Amino acid sequence: MRDLIFGTGIAHSIMLFAFVIATGLFLGRYKIKGISIGSTWILFVGILMSHFGFVSDPTVLAFMKDFGLILFVFSIGLQVGPGFFQSFRSGGVKLNLLAVALVLLAVLTTWIIHLVTGEDLQTMTGVMSAAVTNTPGLGAAQQTIVDAYTAEGQSPAAAAAASSKLASAYAVAYPIGVLGVIFLLMLAKGVFRIDLEKEEAALKSKDSGSESARRMHCEVENPAIFGKTLREIMGGQDDKFIVSRIMRGSEISIPGPETTLLQGDKLLIVTTPHNVDKIRIIFGQEVPLHVGDWQKMDPDNMVTRRLAITKSEMTGKKLRDLDIRHNYGVTVTRVLRAGIELVARPELILQMGDTIQVVGAESNIQEVAKLVGNKPQTLSHPNLVPIFFGIVIGVLFGSIPIQFPGIPQPVKLGLAGGPLIIAILLGHFGPKWKITTYTTLSANMMIREIGISFFMAAVGLGAGGNFVNSIVSGGYWWILYGAIITIVPVATIIIVSRLVFKLNFYQICGLVSGGTTNPPVLAFAQNAYGTDYTSVNYATVYPLTMFMRVLVAQLLILFSL
Repeated sequence: MRDLIFGTGIAHSIMLFAFVIATGLFLGRYKIKGISIGSTWILFVGILMSHFGFVSDPTVLAFMKDFGLILFVFSIGLQVGPGFFQSFRSGGVKLNLLAVALVLLAVLTTWIIHLVTGEDLQTMTGVMSAAVTNTPGLGAAQQTIVDAYTAEGQSPAAAAAASSKLASAYAVAYPIGVLGVIFLLMLAKGVFRIDLEKEEAALKSKDSGSESARRMHCEVENPAIFGKTLREIMGGQDDKFIVSRIMRGSEISIPGPETTLLQGDKLLIVTTPHNVDKIRIIFGQEVPLHVGDWQKMDPDNMVTRRLAITKSEMTGKKLRDLDIRHNYGVTVTRVLRAGIELVARPELILQMGDTIQVVGAESNIQEVAKLVGNKPQTLSHPNLVPIFFGIVIGVLFGSIPIQFPGIPQPVKLGLAGGPLIIAILLGHFGPKWKITTYTTLSANMMIREIGISFFMAAVGLGAGGNFVNSIVSGGYWWILYGAIITIVPVATIIIVSRLVFKLNFYQICGLVSGGTTNPPVLAFAQNAYGTDYTSVNYATVYPLTMFMRVLVAQLLILFSL
């Protein structure tokens, strides 16, 4: 029993990790002034346990740190991958350029502090990663140190000591990375005299969600289309709108391509906000009907249903390829994906986990249900094959050396960057390549939380042995350095974003929280300012920022050698 508690065996290591993670997550529930650092408590609990002599088996420690990091970044990549490339549309380029500027300003500030104070550049890399709360950057920097020391023939003990010092600097400076950004956002709100209601109204008025579905009730008033079929009227515009139902007198039916429109017909149309004015010009003005008015179906037992796409072979297929209206007499009016309603455009590529809304006879809808699966319970079982194959490819990709002029060692994307990029590509291109990468949100969050918990615990347990000595020996300066690296770049970007680029305050909150890869700041902004607009902009800049943070951390380490 003594060896189980105070030893270094496998059983002791497992129990120690479990205790550190459970205690850290428990402490993360508590907030001070509405602010919590969440799972970062695991890092501090690990440092405390290690300081008092509770250490893990070195092999287990190394494995848990690397594998946890891979799980964390891979789950993030899968989640943001589907919308990564689309984020560059409608202001995404501007936001990402500002995020890159934020990264480069942090690097420049770090380099200047190194030159002015003489602080070791490796240590400053740990401080920088903490100042922007970027745990994968820390992991990439530590891996780069170990690889470089091994290549130079230095002892594993020397590599471990250098890696541990990096983690100590990270742990000391981390809190200011969270609190500093929150303080700057609160300060910006006061300095620029932000009216939250006006800011939110401005975003709603120019909501760029042009792909989201918009329901319209129109009456046929345009003489130019009287007596013409829907095929003639649509004329290649079937990707712009869907005519879901037609009301002629008291009779409601589902129109087909050959349906002729008459004056006074009322139409239920599904389109995008971007095409609303065009629809009014083609058909006529909107009329005051309610969606319930269309539920009075005709004697043919026409109904509306939502069907879940649960067959993996549906992934990558276009709605046009299924030709559901022609083959089954059923109309697909919209597609629900991740809580967002999309117009059922013929070129829309389906994914496992989508839900299609259809209108038609009950018997015909049952046939469509067999086609797409419609067994939601099967979605609760994540498809792990692409995940682990993706990790294999990600590790291989991250191990490819990239030589830069003037740098003695080649750069590698490592165990953070490689899996992250492959996961993003899988998330985006998977459906087009007919690869099913669907996981439920809860499953994705579980993988992510397990990964970051393993990594934080391993970093803390590895850094605790010399943590106090590091602070006593001058590490208290790291807090000041971290504050400078946090405040100077973030304050600069906030000012430029507001005064030069005229960004909305909620856009700035998302830009700053995503540009610093700072989930606690995102949570604070959403809770304090009460909107989800922040998270949209966070997701827009997060992937590129994460990649940049991992890359620059490695470059600084290589320059320091």
